[in-house]
Amino acid sequence: MNSDFKIFSMDSSSIKSILNISELSFPISWSFESLQSELDNKFARYVVLKKGNSIVGYGGMWLIIDEAHITNVAVHPEARGHGGGDMIVEALFRICRKQKVSAITLEVRKSNFLAINLYEKYGFETEGIRRHYYEDNGEDAVIMWNRNL
Repeated sequence: MNSDFKIFSMDSSSIKSILNISELSFPISWSFESLQSELDNKFARYVVLKKGNSIVGYGGMWLIIDEAHITNVAVHPEARGHGGGDMIVEALFRICRKQKVSAITLEVRKSNFLAINLYEKYGFETEGIRRHYYEDNGEDAVIMWNRNL
């Protein structure tokens, strides 16, 4: 891990940087308003990855009863390859353990091999496919679960 990176909770000052990373990382980005509304969502937990004073990544999830659903994990293209994705996933896991979450799920593009490898590294297993899940190109989503926190 790169010790230059630190994890913080998301706050309103993080939204513009998160939006920029989202736009660079995903074919369909969340809107500013959607990200802002997550701050008021009692089920949402988001973290940001900083290098110095700059936000270079983020991750979020919804906690519902004893399960978590990861909504997104992204690292700025210029900051990739230095363990930032690992730090974000580990931070989300820490929150889950603190909240007594027993399982985590997510959907990931079938073609996103780097993300699938990251999630498998943290114990996620493929449990299904959501056909034509992504609006931009109709790509399938792989449904992954980790039930061993």
